[in-house]
Amino acid sequence: MTIKLRIAGLVLPFLLSIAPSGLTAQAVNPVLPGSNVKHVMLISIDGMHALDFANCAQGIAGVNNGKPYCPSLAQLQANGVNYTAASTTKPSDSFPGLLSELTGGTPRTVGVYYDVSYDRSLAPPAVTTPYGVPSGPCPGPVGTIVELDESITYDYTKLNGGGGINPNYLPRDPKTCMPIYPHSYVRVNTIFDVIHSSGGYTAWSDKHFAYDIVNGNPGGGVDDLYTPEVNSYAVPLPSVTGCNPLPDPPPSGNDWTQSFQNIQCYDSLKVMAVLNWIGGMTSSGQPKGSVPAILGMNFQAVSVGQKLVENGVPGGYTDAGGTPTPQLLSEIQFVDTSIGKFVAALKSAGSYNSTLIIITAKHGQSPIDPKRTFRIPADDPSTNPPSVIIQNALGASSVVNADEDDVSMIWLADQTKTVAAVQALEANESEYGAGEIFYGNSLKLLYPDPLVDPRTPDIIVAPNVGVVYTGGHKKISEHGGRAQDDTNVMLLVSNPAFTTPVTYNSPVFTTQIAPTILEAFMLGPNNLDSVRWEGTQPLPGFDIFSIAIPGGQIPYNFYYPCSGMFCY
Repeated sequence: MTIKLRIAGLVLPFLLSIAPSGLTAQAVNPVLPGSNVKHVMLISIDGMHALDFANCAQGIAGVNNGKPYCPSLAQLQANGVNYTAASTTKPSDSFPGLLSELTGGTPRTVGVYYDVSYDRSLAPPAVTTPYGVPSGPCPGPVGTIVELDESITYDYTKLNGGGGINPNYLPRDPKTCMPIYPHSYVRVNTIFDVIHSSGGYTAWSDKHFAYDIVNGNPGGGVDDLYTPEVNSYAVPLPSVTGCNPLPDPPPSGNDWTQSFQNIQCYDSLKVMAVLNWIGGMTSSGQPKGSVPAILGMNFQAVSVGQKLVENGVPGGYTDAGGTPTPQLLSEIQFVDTSIGKFVAALKSAGSYNSTLIIITAKHGQSPIDPKRTFRIPADDPSTNPPSVIIQNALGASSVVNADEDDVSMIWLADQTKTVAAVQALEANESEYGAGEIFYGNSLKLLYPDPLVDPRTPDIIVAPNVGVVYTGGHKKISEHGGRAQDDTNVMLLVSNPAFTTPVTYNSPVFTTQIAPTILEAFMLGPNNLDSVRWEGTQPLPGFDIFSIAIPGGQIPYNFYYPCSGMFCY
């Protein structure tokens, strides 16, 4: 049967069809008019798996009497599209994970693999960093570890970073010997760049001053960037209710991530910033008179709740089904309550209907099943991470950098020794947790050739699920890896115009968030460098129409795969 639909001002014939197998709709949503979207709120709940969202929005036995325990998220789902098979980047580190959402690209075009990585083309910093990245002459030999974490501030023990980024700790351009700031290190622009350049007011809050990287290249994309240092020493917060004194007074030198309770105080600082933005103020509460076109933040609480062992008490999960421990449950409920505050503030300000809310995560956390956790070398002194095995075989100076959490990414001093390094690993697979090794052509299928691109690692080891490279017992999971638990994150897009919930079960990627946001503002996704270079498409699932069959008025789901989020 042929049905006529009006799309883009044209009446076109289409064949009646069943919605694709990936799409499940309880009913049918109207097309969201792009002209109604005045604001986008992007929220990253770091560590929040699709499974966590399913459990908390639907309820599971043994928690909250089987009732949903994140009512704010559940309500947003009632007016939204839920992507159950969303995947973040590989590697699933915070930097590439967030940048995928903001650029539409993977490390292939963005050029960022981890918050700490290596670049064979840059000169070392002018001063040795607090974490020991050695300084060097400029001009001089090139090749340096690139630290884009808390250590690049004047004083990372302070909430304000001691005044921000210290340029002497940054890598340098060997031609000019000028420091390379994070926003210059990223190779592409971001949605903040595009929206800011189009006259939109932009705001974002995150965990390190190194998140200057979200400004994008050439920089200046975020008008109000608020980045209190999460690895600073935890101190009382007079501005946050219940956090002066802190609920969990820490030993001297403990940062916010070392306490299930204190991390909520830290996240509350960023929640206050978002509430200020919704109210037409700056992050610090100064009068501004306008609400950002795009605003948002990341939450650390769930990630800490998944990883931390505090005073012998583990967070994480009790089983493979993702049942949260009381510690993790508290973090999820805290985040949900905070999001409820955002929704209430948007409604109070009269901007809820005109705000597209997108909630996702930079990364997941692995393993979910607590029985699979195996810490190397902490749980078995005879084991070693891959970098140590290579150094034992090829010499202490053979590895110039290794990022090892629940993945191992290795940069070699001598790239001609790659095969020899892999052979050493293959001969000792039980020592590092086995798994997959990517190098040579298998690596080049994923990323640029490490012999051509100065940032690509030479070897990537994806160990068996549950392996975490750590010498201590204070964590029970990690991220950065390539497993399902690392990469399958929640992704929810919500607005009151979505009158009924839709679940999309086919694979999507967090890279698709960026072009979706630009289409919401009717700005061309191709304004993003990575979208053009990688061909990233907006998220599917918004183009659903109700078709009444003459003579019976029977509703059908009709799915038209149009090019973007809005089909007119």
